[in-house]
Amino acid sequence: MLTAAGRNAFREFLRTEFSEENLLFWMACEELKKEANKTIIEEKARIIYEDYISILSPKEVSLDSRVRELIDRNMAEPSPHIFDDAQLQIYTLMHRDSYPRFLSSTLYKDLLRALSERSVEA
Repeated sequence: MLTAAGRNAFREFLRTEFSEENLLFWMACEELKKEANKTIIEEKARIIYEDYISILSPKEVSLDSRVRELIDRNMAEPSPHIFDDAQLQIYTLMHRDSYPRFLSSTLYKDLLRALSERSVEA
């Protein structure tokens, strides 16, 4: 999650598991946290809500009802941290579920092999 290359490889893996939306949601939340302009925060929060929180979204992430209700209440005046609890839930889900499978995947092993070959050539 710390490097663009690592996120891209993990995203590619999640795509094969039909759970890419989890990483996309996490990254969108990270971008929202960097924002200071109230108007842009409101717009980005609305887009994140529509893309990942709304039950009508095809990219809806799996959240418990407590977190969903908290977000719904806070959407009237969103802050850069409106999705923190949801982001933590999704991060925990990826950490416990998807990431261990990623580390065992051929995609990850191929990436490591390519990186080690590149470092030997350098």
